[in-house]
Amino acid sequence: MHDILQSTAWPALAARRDALLATNLRTLFSTDPDRARRMQARACGITLDYSKNLLCADTFALLIALAEEAEVPARTRALFSGARVNTTEDRAVLHMALRCPPAQRWLVDGVDLADAVHAVRRRMRAFAEQLRNGTWRGHRGDTITDVVNIGIGGSDLGPAMVCEALRDHAHPGLRMHFVSNVDGVQIGDVLRGCRPETTLFIVASKTFTTQETLANARVARAWLIDSAGSAAAVARHFVAVSTNAAAVEAFGIHPDNMFGFWDWVGGRFSLWSAIGLPIMVALGPERFDALLAGAHAMDEHFRTAPLAANLPVLMALCGIWNVDFLDLPSQLIAPYHQRLHRLPAYLQQLDMESNGKSVRLDGTPTPCRTSPILWGEQGINGQHAYFQLLHQGTQGVAVDFVGVLDPGHQDEALHRIAFANLIAQAEALMRGRSAAEAEAEMRAAGLSADRIRQLLPHRVFGGNRPSNVLLLDRLDPHTLGALIAAYEHRTFVQGVIWGVNSFDQWGVELGKQLAARVLDELDPASAAPAFDAHDASTLGLIERYRAWRQ
Repeated sequence: MHDILQSTAWPALAARRDALLATNLRTLFSTDPDRARRMQARACGITLDYSKNLLCADTFALLIALAEEAEVPARTRALFSGARVNTTEDRAVLHMALRCPPAQRWLVDGVDLADAVHAVRRRMRAFAEQLRNGTWRGHRGDTITDVVNIGIGGSDLGPAMVCEALRDHAHPGLRMHFVSNVDGVQIGDVLRGCRPETTLFIVASKTFTTQETLANARVARAWLIDSAGSAAAVARHFVAVSTNAAAVEAFGIHPDNMFGFWDWVGGRFSLWSAIGLPIMVALGPERFDALLAGAHAMDEHFRTAPLAANLPVLMALCGIWNVDFLDLPSQLIAPYHQRLHRLPAYLQQLDMESNGKSVRLDGTPTPCRTSPILWGEQGINGQHAYFQLLHQGTQGVAVDFVGVLDPGHQDEALHRIAFANLIAQAEALMRGRSAAEAEAEMRAAGLSADRIRQLLPHRVFGGNRPSNVLLLDRLDPHTLGALIAAYEHRTFVQGVIWGVNSFDQWGVELGKQLAARVLDELDPASAAPAFDAHDASTLGLIERYRAWRQ
């Protein structure tokens, strides 16, 4: 395969880095009055301002050339055509087909995937409407008031994030809960707040064998049966999102209440499939359709827009520049809207499980740094926690600020305060504060010359720290769908340039295998593991647990 480090653009970009590090963003803005207008992109209700990245026109042109040399347009066409781009699992990757409009066909190898997609969506719609209008009843005839989604990874993070982000649009009579942790605390907390006769569980597991999900589902099942007095109640209080009909039926769920999906739907790209059933239940079929429509609109923009005006491509190239050329291994996601506080957690899986790879598609080691460490929290809280490090710390961090223009139903004055902070933090990271500015501020405040000398090193920070600002016109299903799809495509483009498979996750398998073995060994009734079964540290931890249980 093509080694991106051997491309024409890569060494040219490395040469540009030194020149840019010798300048600063203040200078780039002051010498180029058109910079902010030129370094923007807009699509599907989202505006991307990437002008606060340490880039200039010729560097930007080289990044576009890098994407072309990496064959991003050709790989994008292959992705949308149904080619088996997930080479290690020999699968196509077609979550985009889940978002195609009802009248559109999606042909792959002569088969219209849209037919099957829309058939499942019709079944989801019928079920969601029954829950929402109260015609689906519990085993005693009670109306359902609580819906508990039991899943993990993509079966939890996506639906939970969307339901929280769009909570203002949710059904007022249905409370949504999400359970993923298997330590017993989360499922216990949820069950204590629900009544068995009015609670419905959605068990989301493609194989219906996921250890954490099935463990929590069995606890919920026992809780229901203990109240109902009969396992027959399970059929009215459990549905499944799975492909394993035999296991679902053995659990007590009627096959008619199983909603399936396909092997070309990866977990972290699955909220658009039946995994999104809790989203449709909470928001209603029409708003779920709007979420899909927003994502489809971004698909079309990504597929057709020129690289230099392509919002996901621009996000990806800024990330490549910051990670591989400016040596910024960390990226903060800072949403300045409370409803988006779960967005960083969702994007962590999307980005780091996709591109956290050290081996390229051909099995050779990656010659450059890949996925950044992605993290974050609601922006205002972050300002009073870790923004000190962003401004004056020794480690540089790239930032995606995410804001919403329309306050919706919220207090406009309060919304304006949050929005002002978003703008100010992005500006402060870019500008910094010079020694002359800090000295002038302290002199104006009446500080003595000696005190100014003491404080001056502490009041100066260099700025020149990069950020993107993503502004949503409003936080509604359509725009949120477009935002999620933009990050999906950004992740794909970065994977193409780095030469990794963004659609497998072999790195998580070993821990799962070892956990199954250790679980048996933690039981005090079982034989203690042999002295050579593990390293000394692992053996010690196992023995510590066994001794405590005894």
